[in-house]
Amino acid sequence: MRIAHSSNNPAGSERPTLLAQATPPDNGERRTVDGADYIHFNGYWVRYYPPLEESLASRKTLIDHLTRRAFHHTEPGINTPGERLDTARAHYQNQSDPAMKRVNAAMLAGALFNRATDIFTAIVELEEKGVRISRDNELMRACGDYFKEALELGRDVRHFSGEEGIDELWGEPFRAFTLPITAYYESRFVKVAQAMANIDKVVARIQQLYGDRPEFSEIGPLLENYSSAAKHECETMKSDVCIFDIWPRFIASGELLGNVQPHMQQNCSRECRYVMEEALKTLVAGRNLINWIARARVPMPRSSVAYFARCELLGERFKSC
Repeated sequence: MRIAHSSNNPAGSERPTLLAQATPPDNGERRTVDGADYIHFNGYWVRYYPPLEESLASRKTLIDHLTRRAFHHTEPGINTPGERLDTARAHYQNQSDPAMKRVNAAMLAGALFNRATDIFTAIVELEEKGVRISRDNELMRACGDYFKEALELGRDVRHFSGEEGIDELWGEPFRAFTLPITAYYESRFVKVAQAMANIDKVVARIQQLYGDRPEFSEIGPLLENYSSAAKHECETMKSDVCIFDIWPRFIASGELLGNVQPHMQQNCSRECRYVMEEALKTLVAGRNLINWIARARVPMPRSSVAYFARCELLGERFKSC
């Protein structure tokens, strides 16, 4: 969650242990540890930031940020200016090649998002001049329709890795337009908790696969450090001063994990060496998946399923070594 005011008491570079209690906390329960606020959802404590005030100007700030963030995490070439909406729609409707039509749909979705934010910017500017615009106004209805259509096309928009759609992220500007700001913030805390759970599942699978291999005997602490750093990055605003500790730790621990080299056994065959090469590639792929989940702040279920299948194949090959 990035849209909020900076914390006066930023958390340190290590996430505190908050779940050591006999009775599991309720969803939405909040707690302050070392000057930092946390909120609990689905077994995870997530860094809490207070919502922006409820106003059109605040909603515009939120939507602008979420739109930029959506484009940042999705495939290139789809950030179509709003004034080119009609052209983008015509090319989408006239495209017959299925693979190209998917990309045209993503470009159209980008144009719809930008047209909606253009309209909403004009509405906020009118309000600042004293002109009140109701939810039933034609401009507001058009803005909502553009956001909704962009959301419906979100299934054709892929993460920049190309591995899967990321409609959870793509739908956030629409939710920020339709929900009260406090409700939108709560939905984001839930998504961050889900992203943390996804990270833990990926980490557990890597640990299960590599933990007993003597070639990767040092992987445990490196994996644990990266997991902790990834979850910390996932929950922290860029405007929070603690990001200057958290982001470097996230990047550095990921580099250490990605630079692991196997300790080849003396009797390692040529086939075993090929297996170790694949093991390195699979480890880096897992590190990358954790990176994508942490930065997008949403779970990536399809990429995770594909990665787990890759781990299964590697596990079978490990049996030959």
